Amino acid sequence: MGNTKLKTTTMSKIIEGYYYSESHEYVKVEGNIGFVGITDHAQHELGNVVYVDMPEVDDEVNAGEEFGAVESVKAASDLFSPVSGTVVEVNEALDDEPGLVNKDAYENWIMKVEMSDASELENLMDAAAYKAFIGE
Repeated sequence: MGNTKLKTTTMSKIIEGYYYSESHEYVKVEGNIGFVGITDHAQHELGNVVYVDMPEVDDEVNAGEEFGAVESVKAASDLFSPVSGTVVEVNEALDDEPGLVNKDAYENWIMKVEMSDASELENLMDAAAYKAFIGE
């Protein structure tokens, strides 16, 4: 038999009821407001986040288009909006402490968007589909 090392993997946190994009952003929907951030899987892949480039309040964002970036000690990654609409708030706490994304990616959303077309959510994955997409 020999010495077999067991591979340890960390399962990413995936929340039921959220919507997920193939570029690893999520949307939590409350009314017509979408809370947008990066998934737990994405923050694990990036490592320690050192900077979050966010849009400005009142900016228009379009589904599938870039709205900012996340930089870590390992890499920089563009952020793509999963929904279209108007930015109504950005998470200013991330300016001072971008590593909050690593602590809890779902509590520390990046922007809130007043969605202009809720039907766009149909183009995103649910929790089960996202779990399969990332191979967990």
